[in-house]
Amino acid sequence: MIPYQKVLGLQGVKDRSNNKEEVVLVRIKKQWVLLLVIAMLAFAVVGCAQNGEEPPVDEPDPVVEEQEFEGEVLIGIMVPTTGGEATYGQDMADAIKIAADEINAAGGILGKEIKLTIGDDGCDPQMSVAAASKLVSEEVVAVVGGYCSGPTLPTLKIYGDAKIPMVVPAANSTIIAEENPGWAFQINGTGFHQAAKAVEWFEHLGAETISLVHMGDGFSADLADLTKQAWEEKGKTVATYDVINRGEQDFSALVTKIRSENPDGVYWTAYHAEGAPLIRQLRQGGYQGDIIVSDGSSSVQLLELAGQASEGVFCTAPPVVDFLPEAQGFIDEYVGRYNTQPGPYAGLSYDGMRLLADAIEKAGSFDPDAIREALDATDQFPTLAGPVSFTPEKTLVTSNFVILEAEGGKWILGE
Repeated sequence: MIPYQKVLGLQGVKDRSNNKEEVVLVRIKKQWVLLLVIAMLAFAVVGCAQNGEEPPVDEPDPVVEEQEFEGEVLIGIMVPTTGGEATYGQDMADAIKIAADEINAAGGILGKEIKLTIGDDGCDPQMSVAAASKLVSEEVVAVVGGYCSGPTLPTLKIYGDAKIPMVVPAANSTIIAEENPGWAFQINGTGFHQAAKAVEWFEHLGAETISLVHMGDGFSADLADLTKQAWEEKGKTVATYDVINRGEQDFSALVTKIRSENPDGVYWTAYHAEGAPLIRQLRQGGYQGDIIVSDGSSSVQLLELAGQASEGVFCTAPPVVDFLPEAQGFIDEYVGRYNTQPGPYAGLSYDGMRLLADAIEKAGSFDPDAIREALDATDQFPTLAGPVSFTPEKTLVTSNFVILEAEGGKWILGE
């Protein structure tokens, strides 16, 4: 590019004089020269037109590409991106972004580019209400999200009243189905599925008595209750049944109580932040029975925080992508993009975005009722975790829970 000073014939002129008159004169000269150049260019264009010649048209910049999309469709993500469960939430959001990018590369949804906006629910009921209200005010077409069941529950009415379909990749309390006004679709197995898997595995391990520990929230209390009911229906004994507070770290009294009953197994139905110290203190206190944790503790962070005490612990886990042959391409993309391994709900979150896009395409419009009807009619939609179909309660028809075992600081498939 030619310097503007050379074009104007002013190369070498600088406004550095101490004489104000000289500065003003130089500026006036610059203005007159600019006007002269503009006038000459205008005359040249008009002259060409008068001679019957078209003025030259610049060729389009080859770097600039044409718009692929006629518009945008805004999809909300509701996950915890702050607080103790932020690692899970960010993992879910990252997986949803990968799915959205793939869909956009293939032409978007009904010819529109997906744009994502996040509502941080903090795994907290008050924050979740604010997050849902934010997404509604932004006029999202639909939402993919819901990690913690308790905070997901109060958002159901908010989205229902606004007629916003929601695909829920993680939250799986049975209370969600009970309170669902008809707009939320759960693609993780329900609490019934998980309780059944826990009972099945305790029986596999030869247990006759178990202890149950939860945190009193919509997810862990529901799962503990369901497991207690299923276990006792088998004619077996629940030795102790306890609730602890979020953030609690000293479990000495609880460990003493469990040790005194000495059950064959302990089932921790809540999250990893409290689960890890409970496991560590149980082992330090001399408890040698089997320990199972729920999907809320399926992150490798549980193993890192519990250390050697986690060895041999089992987990009723969601379909983790590490053990899904169909997920290798997704894993490679995730690792290449974020330089870390996808977490336990990455696959389900990726599947949730793809399922939603498929439903909108089948609906043929962004009308909320049409989208909800298309989701309702989902029949064996292929996902990384297996085919998805919904019950009349908008829950997953077939359980997708697996058993993992901690070995050497990693999760492996239970045998």
